[in-house]
Amino acid sequence: MKRLILMLCLPVILFLSCNNSNGQTNTKREMAEKKYEATPEQIDHLGITNPEYLSAASKRALKWPADLGNQWFIEFSGPEPLKGDLAYEPGVVRRDPSAMIKENGKYYVWYSKSTGKTDGFAGDIENDKVFPWDRCDIWYATSEDGITWKEEGMAVARGEKGAYDDRSVFTVEIMKWDDKYYLCYQAVKSPYNVRVKNTVGLAWADSPDGPWTKSEEPILRPADNGVWKGEVQDRHSVVKKGDFDSHKVHDPCILPYQGKFYLYYKGEQMGEEITFGGRQIRHGVAIADNPKGPYVKSPYNPISNSGHEICVWPYDGGIASLITTDGPEKNTIQWSPDGINFEIKSSIKGAAHAIGLNRTADNEKEPTEILRWGLTHIYNNYDEQSIMRFTSKRRTTHKAKGE
Repeated sequence: MKRLILMLCLPVILFLSCNNSNGQTNTKREMAEKKYEATPEQIDHLGITNPEYLSAASKRALKWPADLGNQWFIEFSGPEPLKGDLAYEPGVVRRDPSAMIKENGKYYVWYSKSTGKTDGFAGDIENDKVFPWDRCDIWYATSEDGITWKEEGMAVARGEKGAYDDRSVFTVEIMKWDDKYYLCYQAVKSPYNVRVKNTVGLAWADSPDGPWTKSEEPILRPADNGVWKGEVQDRHSVVKKGDFDSHKVHDPCILPYQGKFYLYYKGEQMGEEITFGGRQIRHGVAIADNPKGPYVKSPYNPISNSGHEICVWPYDGGIASLITTDGPEKNTIQWSPDGINFEIKSSIKGAAHAIGLNRTADNEKEPTEILRWGLTHIYNNYDEQSIMRFTSKRRTTHKAKGE
């Protein structure tokens, strides 16, 4: 009897199974052959051969905004030497220039400065210099034309032994607000080993020439939810990686925005990996009601999946960001209507590194006006770096020589 029931049920089971399988197959086929609406103008503009057969690239292209143009596309010149005190100087590291502001008829810029050779981590890290930005203080210079500069002296020094910034203060950014001046910067406490967790400090003054008052505690720290593996100084060995900024908080920049203060920064994760876009670098933001903080990290962090040095500016009610060097979206300019949710606006080439923006530019003239000229740095060698000048231009046509 059981055998008879089984024989009677078997065709039904096979029928249902086949129907179910065919249904899944049909669904997949329908999804694969889903029609994409495209106007004749889009087809012509994108050069699509047959709208009935769309590659993945063509499908992405059809999602591009209708007003996609070249107003965000620029090309950078090669760096040009500066004159005066910021010209190349043997034995000296000057790097990571801040944005420039103009006060008292002069441009002001702040930067990291150190001397001596870079030893790396193989020797005596307590007394050696492990990176070019190790054992730095923050200096500043002024210029009437942005080309010839006068070094004015030290602005912010390393802290006393035992302080959170006793080893190095570097990679500085400037903000002016309510007739006060604010410098945010990276800070490292000794000893500087490969697992050290740096912080972000703040200094403020009533004049761009100082004197500067430093915050007693950092205004930003790395996330504390990663777990190192073992006691060996190996920054790639972890039990748990933690948040995108569990190891480092770098390149701080504070912008007044929407009645608050947005501190943009680069995060480095414990156990950092190399991906198909290079180093695993992402950006985050922390927000405060007051320039001095407290700064609270956004729950939407990270706000980029690529980038290196922070380069951000206000435009059209939102925030623009130049993303360079690392990650799958490197070498792009992105824009966000709310300072958090960024979309790619253009792909660029030849971008300057560690850009010091010209904050006197008319941000609203066009999206990239602030990038027409500014400061950058180059490696003369690993022991000597110097600040340079860059320029950029919009590229609107492509013509052959003599055309």
